[in-house]
Amino acid sequence: MFGDCGLGLSGFGRRRCLRDCSEDAEREPVLLVSGIGGSILNAKQKKNGFLIRVWVRILFSNYEFKKCLWSMYNPKTGYAETLNQDIDIVVPEDDYGLHAIDILDPAWWVKFLHVTDVYHFHDMIDMLIDCGYKKGTTLFGYGYDFRQSNRIDAAMVGLKIKLQTSYKASGGKKVNIISHSMGGLLVRCFMYLHNDIFVKYVNKWICIACPFQGAPGCINDSLLTGMQFVEGFKSFFFVSRWTMHQLLVECPSIYELLPNPLFKWKEQPLIKVWRKDMEDNDSVKLEVYDSTECIDLFRKALRNNELTYHGEYFALPFNLSILNWASRTRQILDVAQLPDNVDFYNIYGISYDTPHNVCYGSEASPIDDLSEICHTMPEYSYVDGDGTVPADSAMADGFAAKARIAVKAQHRALLSDKTVLKLLKQWLGVAQYSQQSGHSQTAKVVDAFPELIPV
Repeated sequence: MFGDCGLGLSGFGRRRCLRDCSEDAEREPVLLVSGIGGSILNAKQKKNGFLIRVWVRILFSNYEFKKCLWSMYNPKTGYAETLNQDIDIVVPEDDYGLHAIDILDPAWWVKFLHVTDVYHFHDMIDMLIDCGYKKGTTLFGYGYDFRQSNRIDAAMVGLKIKLQTSYKASGGKKVNIISHSMGGLLVRCFMYLHNDIFVKYVNKWICIACPFQGAPGCINDSLLTGMQFVEGFKSFFFVSRWTMHQLLVECPSIYELLPNPLFKWKEQPLIKVWRKDMEDNDSVKLEVYDSTECIDLFRKALRNNELTYHGEYFALPFNLSILNWASRTRQILDVAQLPDNVDFYNIYGISYDTPHNVCYGSEASPIDDLSEICHTMPEYSYVDGDGTVPADSAMADGFAAKARIAVKAQHRALLSDKTVLKLLKQWLGVAQYSQQSGHSQTAKVVDAFPELIPV
């Protein structure tokens, strides 16, 4: 009679159980979609099926990363394929997809020491469960191989299955998507390529910290020198900048995050290089490259880039095949339209210095050959944003948003920010669900600081 609530209850316990079941039955399912670096990746041995986590891990991270994740792009298939022929890279599906995006290194000692650097959707998942959502019925997660393109078939099919599963498990209720960072670009590609499915299964899309027009400073530098996920002494326990760089040069997703050259930036993103004057070795000059001119810089700077894997050399120059693929992805992102029956909400971070322009060398220590850039630490100039994505890019969704709200928080911290969690409860209708039905009657757009947000 009472289903999962149990039998034999009486009085207050039975009434509360019935109420909880009723509330859960009324909940619209939520699907959490991660961004770049936000999913656990396992290496699966082809011979025996043995699994080892290769991203994220804190201990032996650099060794396992180089052994399993270094890849080469295959222009025939469009996929980045691992150099290790004995393994497949897979995303765990435990906990209805939530395990892969919760605590990215779920080792017991990480949880015991509460190493929050690898806590991803954890606080949001806990909040939703506290509000009555149930894993496998009204709460699901979608992690994916973030090395790949945002429009690659595997990612599109995976998202389609998640939407269908969430819809059916909840009894035919439309899904509310909450995406973070690059996950917003993946959802946007899906919305264009599979519009009929998106219309059928999606009710609301809440986007957090999405680089709609790219992330200029971080991505330009990632292609030239790599990416450092943690700073200070912690970096000695994690993947090195150079190790990460050798992967990113072959990742379609990174090329798809390059700054959109057609977007009207408040400040045009630039790459600057102090170089010795070829005609006068005693003088230096500052070379400046915009979003289109930088392609030539990438080609020259990365022309000698290579790695050694099991004694074999692999050339890793700037990949024009990936660039062509990414250019088509950008075209899709630019023309994608929000269906009339889907409500869209945008949360983005502000008040943090966010890399925008990148400079290599200095007037006192200029670059001789452009290939030296790959071994040079950059100097940034900053704009307002979340420390990774400029506010200029994150707020430029181009949709008729129900709300567009700025929050003082950093890129990953937005997932656990108290203001963000309050907004999610408000927009999902958790606090006053019985008083709300269907879509909001207004289309008010708000750009606000946390203290001004009406929660």
